[in-house]
Amino acid sequence: MAQRTRSEMIVETRAKLVAAGRRAFAEVGYAEASMDHFTSDVGLTRGALYHHFGDKRGLFEAVVAEIDSEMTARLKARALKAPNPWESFVEEGIGYIEMALEPEIQRIMLRDGPAVLGDPSSWPSANGCITAMKQSLEGLLAAGVIADVDCEATARMITGASCYAAQWIANAEDPVSISHRATAAYRRLVEGLLRDAPLRH
Repeated sequence: MAQRTRSEMIVETRAKLVAAGRRAFAEVGYAEASMDHFTSDVGLTRGALYHHFGDKRGLFEAVVAEIDSEMTARLKARALKAPNPWESFVEEGIGYIEMALEPEIQRIMLRDGPAVLGDPSSWPSANGCITAMKQSLEGLLAAGVIADVDCEATARMITGASCYAAQWIANAEDPVSISHRATAAYRRLVEGLLRDAPLRH
């Protein structure tokens, strides 16, 4: 067997710590997760954790970044299955809201995330989400699908609405029912952007 390089060992150690942290944060939550959850369960020392992430918060930030990246990839894949650019745009937003039904995302991203890391609009990933939303709106505007709007302002408004809806679901007593209501409201909301918006009676 070929001997692993130092860089490979570093990557492996980080991956083990993130995986252990992710399990612990999902199962018992940030407040109850301990150093033993992150280290002894995977045969590592506290020193390894401190070296790679500084502290529990640093590990939590790495877990949030990993889940956020996975969520983005899943939403892009969902959008690609839509029949046209408009439905692609809508499905990506609805997909994000529906992810709030998943226990891991509920606990780590939507409940503990804001409590530990602050307002999600200030997270490192927030600007990327808004930029992607703005670019989607610019494409729809250029294609004549939506009416003339301020794409950046609209992107920020829609992103805020979907984030709030997801947190509503994550903290609801009946998240499935709330998810149905939230996704229906989201679709109705964004349909107002269409150049030829559907008539409502």
